[in-house]
Amino acid sequence: MNFQQAIQSGFANYVNFRSRACRSAFWYWQLFLLVGGVVAELFDYGTGFHSAPFSLLFWLATVLPDLAIYVRRLHDTDRSGWWLLLFFVPLVGAIVLIVWFCTKGSQGYNRFGPDPLPAEVSLHGAGRSLHRGQTDTAD
Repeated sequence: MNFQQAIQSGFANYVNFRSRACRSAFWYWQLFLLVGGVVAELFDYGTGFHSAPFSLLFWLATVLPDLAIYVRRLHDTDRSGWWLLLFFVPLVGAIVLIVWFCTKGSQGYNRFGPDPLPAEVSLHGAGRSLHRGQTDTAD
């Protein structure tokens, strides 16, 4: 998943707390939040607003999608979204969650749905497999 697809997926699934999200979707979304937050802060600073309206609007527009992608990322590692409450445990909780967010998701179907990554496609009898979107350039 690329950056643009991750942003589209984040907003398209803004209240989806049931399925799974792959690592690339999660980390690209986090990058979007960082860049978008900085841009909103720069707009607030540049316009001279002391109440930070652009930052507030950006935060309000992304708080639900952000929460949903956290839960979907935990689902990809076959953990309940309730584990997100570990954020309230000082230092240790955040470290554990970051490690889980960096961990590869469970392959195939788990209790939260199908694997968000594309399945491998077999090359008929060639003894190799390709991911969707790749072409066979070997030979």
